Amino acid sequence: MRPDGRITDVPGIGKKSAADLGTIGIHTLRDMVLFPPRAYDDRREERNLSDTTPDNPSIACRITVISHSQFPSKRSGMTLKATCADDDGRRIELLCFNRPFMKDMLKLGSSWYITASAVERNRNGIYSTASFELKRTREEAGIGRILPVYPLTGSITEKMMRNASSYAIDALSPFEDELPYDIYRRYSLMHHDDAYRCIHYPSDDTDIKEARRTLAFTELMLMELSILRGREHGRKAPGKISRLEEKLISSLPFQLTADQIEAASEIRADLDSTHPMNRLLQGDVGSGKTLVAWLAALHEIAKGNQVAFMAPTELLARQHAEGAAELLSSAGIRIAFLTGSVKGQSRRLLLESLKEGTTDLVVGTHALFSEDVSFRHLKLVIIDEQHRFGVQQREALKNKGIDASILSMTATPIPRTLALTLFADLDVSTLHTMPSGRIPVKTYLVSDSNRDNMYQSIAVEFQRGHQAYFVYPRIDDEGESDIRDVTHMHEELKSKYPGVPSALIHSKLPEEEKIRILHDFRARKIMYLVATSVVEVGIDIPDATCMVIEHADIFGLAALHQLRGRVGRSSLPSYCFLVFGKNLSMEAKARLAVMKETNDGFRIAEKDLEIRGPGEMAGDRQSGFLRLRFASLTSDLDLIEDARKEAERIAEEDPGLLRIENAPLRIALSKQG
Repeated sequence: MRPDGRITDVPGIGKKSAADLGTIGIHTLRDMVLFPPRAYDDRREERNLSDTTPDNPSIACRITVISHSQFPSKRSGMTLKATCADDDGRRIELLCFNRPFMKDMLKLGSSWYITASAVERNRNGIYSTASFELKRTREEAGIGRILPVYPLTGSITEKMMRNASSYAIDALSPFEDELPYDIYRRYSLMHHDDAYRCIHYPSDDTDIKEARRTLAFTELMLMELSILRGREHGRKAPGKISRLEEKLISSLPFQLTADQIEAASEIRADLDSTHPMNRLLQGDVGSGKTLVAWLAALHEIAKGNQVAFMAPTELLARQHAEGAAELLSSAGIRIAFLTGSVKGQSRRLLLESLKEGTTDLVVGTHALFSEDVSFRHLKLVIIDEQHRFGVQQREALKNKGIDASILSMTATPIPRTLALTLFADLDVSTLHTMPSGRIPVKTYLVSDSNRDNMYQSIAVEFQRGHQAYFVYPRIDDEGESDIRDVTHMHEELKSKYPGVPSALIHSKLPEEEKIRILHDFRARKIMYLVATSVVEVGIDIPDATCMVIEHADIFGLAALHQLRGRVGRSSLPSYCFLVFGKNLSMEAKARLAVMKETNDGFRIAEKDLEIRGPGEMAGDRQSGFLRLRFASLTSDLDLIEDARKEAERIAEEDPGLLRIENAPLRIALSKQG
């Protein structure tokens, strides 16, 4: 497709219309061709008034004007009512508000072809409509064809959009193929000259389906190729496990899962290759991602390099630092902890140790990419809960080293096919299996009226010496709604469980206070926490067996799954109670049903994708990676897999796209750039 041609070349599109079209991304004729209809108006058959049904009240037929009348209207001045009849003799009244000129146009006895999306019938059997379009000929009315229906904006009408798309197609044709010939053949795709015409002006439903499939496949494949080209391809030599890693593994009171072993091996090969690693480590809650990250850190430290581990909150960073100290200090690893609250002499000495290389591993928050933080030999950056950091923030920390590798981690599982697309510029390692001995959490849906039975069940757990979380969506509702909050519910729960030590924890508490509470909870000085979603990630209390989530219907699936993951972290039977109120939306019912049905985070992610689309799964990638015109990340998972497979094959065999058969791809990618 030639990229030339301004949208103002279209007859009837002036500066004002062009400006309005620009707001929806249409600046050129090429943009217009690439702008898909949102729906189609099927006018292949004439629909007389007698053909209307409640499900399809549209008409497309010839009518003849038989009478006029006018009457005043407070809202729209004079209203013209033109009574017409179709070829079967059935009558319809056309209501023309404040359009007196229509009387001269609708002369008695004149015939017109009318199209209207909805007509109404009164008790006398007479139809009426105020929204209609009249044309002199059957062809002008589009009868016998399927017409595109586009999103509209500003002064733009459907007629203008159809004129623009028709003009652009004629002006830019013939359209060149954008894929190698063998791909069209193997996947039974339309050639692009047919696809672009059929997506706008199809002959039947098959045209629409096949044209969209072709253009979606092309869009996905070009996206994958644009990212994959230039990346390192081919099988990497396996990395050699270091003595530090061997020492840590041998000291563990359990065996690594098969997925942990495989992920650690993939990361080791990356770290020993000639290119910096850029890998995403994803796994369900409690699958052991952090341990894999510590093995990666040891692999680099064994070479004399430094490692930075960044977490989104001070609370989480501190827990990681404590975990690292517990696991790695005996191996002689020098560990530091850096957040915004580390100031004065302590901060100065810490920064000196990083610069001089006397610190091997630093764990911290956003403070790590501050300007005054520098390293002697930073080679690995580990980022926990990677979706909470922007690309620029990650790069700022990576750039403090020379050719530093990045290991991003997420506990928000993403279906594999979608992960490979959203994170096409990353290698992906996935932990599916859970450590042995874990018992799946039993989940109960609790109506507001049945909460007393739930409270009694939790009292039994307290008698067994087990701990619990009570999670609420707000800190203090201040009487503004019926939503329960942590402040008021803490007092209510103390009356239900007298003598059972508890604590209130939420985001507004000072950081040191939150840390003290969690230490006391871990030490069993506190038996239950009344909390907001501040406990969603990073809290590992093996004796906690009960999770209560109030107003569960207003939480997203990812948050519910993360919160439930705070229990079931030992061999003890554990329980999650999802409490809901009245008047649940269909989407809320679907979310709760999924949580009741499965504990598998990847299955939950797939259901989340079905319910609400990809949304924030992509984090800050959303604006660029999800700007797809024809493809759907929800319904085209098979197409995504095929497109990625072809892109990987071509990037491996012909990274420069220099072969003759790949010339269409090279040209198409150059137009995208």
